[in-house]
Amino acid sequence: MTLPSEDGGELYRSILDELYEGVYLVDSDRRITYWNRGAERITGYPAAEVVGIHCWDGVLMHLDAEGKPLCDTGACLALSSMRSGAPVDSEAYLLHRDGHRVPVATHSAPIFNNGTVTGVVETFSDNRSVEEARAKIEELERLALLDELTGLGNRRHAEVHLKARLDQLERYGWPFGVLYFDIDRFKEVNDTYGHSVGDRVLIMVARTTEGALRSFDIVSRWGGEEFTAIIENVREDLLSGIAEKLRSLVEQSALNMGGTSIRATVSVGATPARGGDTIEGLVDRADRLMYSSKKSGRNRVTVG
Repeated sequence: MTLPSEDGGELYRSILDELYEGVYLVDSDRRITYWNRGAERITGYPAAEVVGIHCWDGVLMHLDAEGKPLCDTGACLALSSMRSGAPVDSEAYLLHRDGHRVPVATHSAPIFNNGTVTGVVETFSDNRSVEEARAKIEELERLALLDELTGLGNRRHAEVHLKARLDQLERYGWPFGVLYFDIDRFKEVNDTYGHSVGDRVLIMVARTTEGALRSFDIVSRWGGEEFTAIIENVREDLLSGIAEKLRSLVEQSALNMGGTSIRATVSVGATPARGGDTIEGLVDRADRLMYSSKKSGRNRVTVG
């Protein structure tokens, strides 16, 4: 399925290219036949690199809300729409050209020709609030709490929020947990590819993490290749699931460097805050759990 090649086709293209949302078309073999500017903006992939290949050929590689693959398991959104002959709405994580995962809201609709499904049109939009993200960055900059490389809050930012959450736990009993995670074998990345690539891996992990967590959770770069996340209103069982989702999404991100795919994994320590905790004690406990994950083989979550 392609857009008409007559003058009307150019009109359709000009209209679709003005949309903020991503739009692409696939034929019955799930080969991409059209890719608008919105899709280029959200994914980082120019149309020239995408049109003509299949949607599962290492481009979007959708994951579901739990971080599980969709494209190679028969749960492909486009395929589901073609098989059912009905629209499919979903939330997913796509793979950005820079390697990180982006949360998107998708709508896949079948295209009919003489009663036969001949393809699918999918629209998708970044599932994060642009205004919310901009306001957050401006506030962090104002308070000198921004890590300039990753765009996350810095260590001071984490400490400010940890103090506030511990105060709320003490006064109101509001539960929260902390994730402390470290990029596995990060020194090897720097030694093999150089620090500029190492910086891009840090950015990839930071952006994937932001997309993996809820909008009201707080993720910060603690220092070097270490990060913290404050998970609000959570008990231990849910904390474990959130940590595992984060770990899985990072593992399935990839930085493409001239044909070489550079992947990263994280070892995670997860712990609920407890009465009487201090910032130092809480972070130290999460840090020890993270090292337990490393000693157990890396790329895993330890909860305690």
